[in-house]
Order: sequence, then structure tokens, then C-alpha cells
Amino acid sequence: MLEDFRLDHAGVREILQGPQIRQVIDGLAEEIAANVRALKPEAPVEVRGYTTDRGAATVTVADVRAMAWQARDGILTRAAAHAGLEVKAWQR
Repeated sequence: MLEDFRLDHAGVREILQGPQIRQVIDGLAEEIAANVRALKPEAPVEVRGYTTDRGAATVTVADVRAMAWQARDGILTRAAAHAGLEVKAWQR
């Protein structure tokens, strides 16, 4: 029954920090970067993978116009959506 269920926190942490998740995250970040490059070929796009309590990555458009492109055209949001991801507002 459900009352017998115990979450293995150490096991979940191991999976989230493991190489398989790292590979998925890095692949998605590269796909998002490629989608941004297709939208804005002139923009330099940087991908950086890292690990906190789980595998993570950032995709950065290294151009002073990038904030305006995101505000006006949603280039990162659209690039993520094309990769099958849903972008939500960050909350603290």
C-alpha cells in the first residue's frame, strides 16, 4: 500500500547527478542553442553545463541586444518550446 512507500532521497540524488541525466540536460541545452542560432544566426550563443543538486545547464545569448530580442520575440522561450520544453516564470 501507499503507506509503505519510502522515497530513497540518496538514490534520487544519485540519479539526478548521474551521467545519464547530465547527457539529457546537455543535449537539450545544445538543442535550445541550435534553435536560437536558427532564429538569430548573428548572435553568439553559449552553453554551459553544471551540477548543483542535479544536472543543469544554461543557454546564454552573448549579445547586448539579447534582452530586447527575448522581450520582443521570445527567442529563448521559442527555442525551448521547439525542444519540447515549457518555460515558466522563476519563483523564489
